Amino acid sequence: MHPFRFGIINEQMKAPTEWIQHVQQIESLGFSTFLIRDHFVPDFFGDQYAPLSALMMAASSTTTLRVGTMVIGNDYRHPAILAKEIATINAFSGGRFEFGIGAGWLKSEYEQAGMTYDRNGVRVSRLHEAIAVYKGLLGDEPFSFEGDYYQIDGLNITPKSSHIPLMIGGGKPRMLRLAGREADIVGLLTTSVSSGVVELDPSERFAEAVHEKLSRVREGAGNRYHQLELSLIPSIIITDDRTAEAKRLIERNQWQGVTVEQVLAMPAVFIGTVDEIVNDMITRRVEYGFSYYVFSDNELDVVTPIVSKLAGA
Repeated sequence: MHPFRFGIINEQMKAPTEWIQHVQQIESLGFSTFLIRDHFVPDFFGDQYAPLSALMMAASSTTTLRVGTMVIGNDYRHPAILAKEIATINAFSGGRFEFGIGAGWLKSEYEQAGMTYDRNGVRVSRLHEAIAVYKGLLGDEPFSFEGDYYQIDGLNITPKSSHIPLMIGGGKPRMLRLAGREADIVGLLTTSVSSGVVELDPSERFAEAVHEKLSRVREGAGNRYHQLELSLIPSIIITDDRTAEAKRLIERNQWQGVTVEQVLAMPAVFIGTVDEIVNDMITRRVEYGFSYYVFSDNELDVVTPIVSKLAGA
């Protein structure tokens, strides 16, 4: 069973000096990782700094905090270029980089940048090849590859680097099997982005749906399943009245036909006092295997008491 660890995903685009102080505060509070998404339009998540440049600054301003992408959009950079970038960040950070990658999904971003938004199957196939290229290029020997989307001929990148943990995020069967087969960390989506936008469909969050998603990860992983670190981005609501807050969540999201009991059983929803949420996380680690939770830095004050009780346990 993996120990608990906690990450913060950057959603506050502060001025540079203040941003660095913010990252240093996150390290001092006991968080494991500082993460940045890979978007260049605000859309659902707001404006952000370019991930690779900002993460290098975050790493240089801290000593123990790990830094990573959650997640790089594969279509935005050629894997040979990106492999060299992440090897460089990992080298300068002292091996503190975690590489999260996905197929790319935000349709408006592709359209505004003038990039072709291929159908889901094509983007996932391209990601599959890209992962093989990354793993090959980050190895010790010159690497060649002949695929439908990428061709590499004896390329030998530097700097050489220690193993960089690979995180793949997804929510649909093919992506989950790919993550199980190739990743060190699996980021399970309990929302849907397959239509090119974020959809807060409650059926993706139900306990039985998460069990089904994990079964797809298991199919891909086979005997290595228990080596995987399973991750979620949860919703956290601190309250003394779990029932009332669950009802408010249903109303806010306009979920039809969803019961309070179903909400309270959602693996990525935690409602209650700090101690109740801590106990729920311990219970759900046993039932589902989730040990790595990622929160928005907009929730820093809310989640820090949870992290102080569970980090490393």
